[in-house]
Amino acid sequence: MFLIFICGGDEAGRGALIGPLVIAIVGIKKNLEYKLSENGVKDSKLLSKKKRKLLFPLINDICNEIKIIKIYPDEINKAFEDKISLNQLEAIYFSNLFNKMENEVDCIYLDSPDVIQERFGLTFQSLSKKPVYVKNTKFKKEKGIKYTKVISEHKADLKYPVVSAASIIAKVVRDNEIKSIEKKLKIKIGSGYPSDKITIETVRRNLKNEKLSAYLRKHWKTLEKIKQTSLFSDF
Repeated sequence: MFLIFICGGDEAGRGALIGPLVIAIVGIKKNLEYKLSENGVKDSKLLSKKKRKLLFPLINDICNEIKIIKIYPDEINKAFEDKISLNQLEAIYFSNLFNKMENEVDCIYLDSPDVIQERFGLTFQSLSKKPVYVKNTKFKKEKGIKYTKVISEHKADLKYPVVSAASIIAKVVRDNEIKSIEKKLKIKIGSGYPSDKITIETVRRNLKNEKLSAYLRKHWKTLEKIKQTSLFSDF
């Protein structure tokens, strides 16, 4: 029986002020994908922290390959200084992880962060060392070459179970990183996102803390606003 292998890619921590951006690719045999949905795997944002932690080992058991990379703030800061966008940085690391996949992949589903969803897939295509093509774009295939189809869509983590699985893996890994940072610094930092009042207050109170500074996205507008607000509050 011929088995089709697919994979899905997603991230966690894209908009965070503190901590790493985590990229994950999950690979699974197509005929086993139903087991993900059957066990409650869906977009990590729709699940509680407890449920994500329970699903994490289950995803590892069901899937054939899982590739993860953590992109820390110093690298994100450097990328911004070098005029590399967050979209480009994500595409670089998605392609790096994909290049390391051991199985021959029939299709990869990517949760596109680009306003033009196919454009992210095309950036991924240009960086991939393996032959790939983006669905719904003009591409001339060469005969005799096995290509991987790239489906780059908005909200792919809601549509495709394999992308949902990747979103859970990335989210749990990032949550563990945040816990590790809190333990190391002995400071409560919350989720690390600008929408979290605990995060914002912690940053405001620790602007001169060099240890916390190492975990901050220095080119985020949120940080500039906190600095300005703190400056005025000192008078």
